[in-house]
Amino acid sequence: MKVFVKEFTVSTKSREDIVNITREVEKIVAESGIKNGIVLVYVPHATALLIVNEDEPGLRTDYLSKLLQVFPRDGQYLHNRIDDNANAHLASAMVGSSRIFPLVNGRIVRGTWQEILLVDMDGPRARRVIVEVLGE
Repeated sequence: MKVFVKEFTVSTKSREDIVNITREVEKIVAESGIKNGIVLVYVPHATALLIVNEDEPGLRTDYLSKLLQVFPRDGQYLHNRIDDNANAHLASAMVGSSRIFPLVNGRIVRGTWQEILLVDMDGPRARRVIVEVLGE
């Protein structure tokens, strides 16, 4: 089995921001030369998360609105006594900071409208994305 690991950085522009990282991940998968296996995409940050879904402007707004409804910035969080980002930590923990995809014939298997979206809940920041491709 081969293992190929590469990372890239994404710069977000606002406190809550969504960046489509699908093409960057696909470039790394192609560079790996691995045809069949799995692809792990991981964001090593406690206040960012990954969504796999349609990248449509209305949905982008809906994603952020729902996250802020469930995890409002001004919630009565104990963590906010030391840092004003508890809602971002909670959103990341509940939604998740990694995704695994099947890799078949050199391509990530995903639905017609599925894109890989990095959601920053505590930006703007430079966010690392690690892609690990395992297989043959």
